[in-house]
Amino acid sequence: METSGGGGVALCVDLDGSLLRSDLLWESLFQLLGEEPARALSLPSGIAGGKANLKHRIAERVELDAATLPYHEEVLAFLREQKEAGRTLVLATASHQKYADAVAEHLGLFDHVIGSDATHNRRGAAKIAAIREAVGETFDYVGDSDADLPLVAACRKLYLVDPSRGLREAGEKAGNVERTFEKPAKARGFRPLVKLARPHQWAKNALIFVPMLMGQAVTLTNLLIVLLGFAAFSAAASSIYIFNDLVDIESDRRHATKRRRPLAAATVAVPTALKLGLGLLGLGLLLAAFGGLAFLGWVVLYLVLTTAYSFSLKRRLLVDVILLGWLYTHRVIAGGLLVPDAFPSQWLLAFCAFMFISLAFAKRYTELAAAGDGKANARRGYRRDDLPLIGNVGPTAGFMALLVFSLFINAQQRAAAVAQTIGIDPPYEHPWVLWLVMPVMMFWVLRVWFLAYRGELHDDPIAFAIRDRLSYVCAAAVALFLLLAAG
Repeated sequence: METSGGGGVALCVDLDGSLLRSDLLWESLFQLLGEEPARALSLPSGIAGGKANLKHRIAERVELDAATLPYHEEVLAFLREQKEAGRTLVLATASHQKYADAVAEHLGLFDHVIGSDATHNRRGAAKIAAIREAVGETFDYVGDSDADLPLVAACRKLYLVDPSRGLREAGEKAGNVERTFEKPAKARGFRPLVKLARPHQWAKNALIFVPMLMGQAVTLTNLLIVLLGFAAFSAAASSIYIFNDLVDIESDRRHATKRRRPLAAATVAVPTALKLGLGLLGLGLLLAAFGGLAFLGWVVLYLVLTTAYSFSLKRRLLVDVILLGWLYTHRVIAGGLLVPDAFPSQWLLAFCAFMFISLAFAKRYTELAAAGDGKANARRGYRRDDLPLIGNVGPTAGFMALLVFSLFINAQQRAAAVAQTIGIDPPYEHPWVLWLVMPVMMFWVLRVWFLAYRGELHDDPIAFAIRDRLSYVCAAAVALFLLLAAG
């Protein structure tokens, strides 16, 4: 390993995939898509002006924070060693000059910075010419992809960073590979891809089982079709999570916990995430088609609403919470479409609407409280002084759900009395047992909000419930009381 000044030979470093574990063109494109969808969708009309023009148009609209970018730590440490040894360092990238300058200013390592502008795309031969103009004919180079193939013969020594197969073979053939930096262990294998799909969030889709269970329509056929619907919703939901993460890379990196997400941490490349998202989307729609046309249409509507939420509505005051609450109720209705004989009653839908609004407010309360001065939630449309109001409206919505449930119990008691009079079987043989559900649910709702107030409810309340043992105890108690009430 070379640690000297390299005999006075300049060391030129590629940015995307080499110094950074990500690609700034992809990141800036998706950030523009999240912030200005209409402008991003109009970009294809400007491709005729060339890739340099495309990069320039994006860079004019998008700001990237060099301090939060995912640097390849081993490469960065190597460059610092070379700088301390007195070597000339050059940042030579096809990314826009604006971003290259920002990275160079943040790191304070480079003597020269070469990037693309509105008319010149500094890639391949154009990069070689710019490097030679800056430091002369002889230079060493750090690269990673097939885009660097022309540099193999042009440089004296080649440093590879998790190289593509083509670049590795070309370097070995040329015999000038000095060192290879491999991909960090946390970015290897399938684990980052699984984490990106967020399978732990699939538990939310269990709501589609609710109509079948509440309607006492559990048969093998119904169970299989609802399981199919669960798989369809899970695949579709994962695709939306991935697309949401794509447009939120920059903001996620500033978040205390979201910065560990695969895209924000660059353990999954943006193109790979895009392919996975599209694959899961296609799988979700294919599975949904087996549930019937109505169910397929309901899944498509879910995708439309979640996409609108990700790209725009999550930044709209109150609209975001109402839509977030609705998306949970949306799953319940989906279960009714799969089992028409157990389509949810107005009682169940009203209960769900209030309960999920309460949980959506709890999610926003937790995010806003954790933001400190509130700057991290500026894109959500909320301010820190909204906390008291959110803290009042959220629990109230939860108790409205319990009020609906109490009215439902009263209705079931009257239905049981009428059924006994006319000699038919009532929906619930022992409706008075349903009152035992009330204290359990009251305890759970209050506990969620107590934890939110104390700052101990991290992010999504549904995700919290999935990991919380006491929530499982409450769910088991509710299920038992429902079974006893049914007789």
